[in-house]
Amino acid sequence: MKHKTPQEKKRLSYVRDHRNNYGENDKSSRKNIRRNKRFPNSANRRHAQTALTALLGSPHEVRADAVEERMNGRRPKRWQKFPDAPLGAIVDGTLQHRARMGTAEAESAAARLRSVRSRFDWMAPSGNPLLPPFAVRAVRSSLAEGRIGR
Repeated sequence: MKHKTPQEKKRLSYVRDHRNNYGENDKSSRKNIRRNKRFPNSANRRHAQTALTALLGSPHEVRADAVEERMNGRRPKRWQKFPDAPLGAIVDGTLQHRARMGTAEAESAAARLRSVRSRFDWMAPSGNPLLPPFAVRAVRSSLAEGRIGR
């Protein structure tokens, strides 16, 4: 087994390690993911149950068509998780934000951004399946406009 250099470990850390960028406490996701999956399913079951209660009693073809139309007339609710962002994208965004806000000097912020981007292969998203598409778009647009450290 080949030993990795510290530089290789850092590069792999930027690619493989992920951070929660949804905007809430990452520990709360343990409860909130379950809760957010539960609510739409419950609402869909409730909608189906209320639509089917209209069929109680004698079967009537007009009423059955109305119930079927009501059940199919509304799109079912759903919820989808947001993927975590790679550590390299989070660090890059933090450094860009510091440069924009003026909390870091422009020269040092630009040097740090270059350093992070040299470790993390930003321009090869096809070769990096761990990089989410929104991070690729944001980084490419900032590189194209030359907004490094502004």
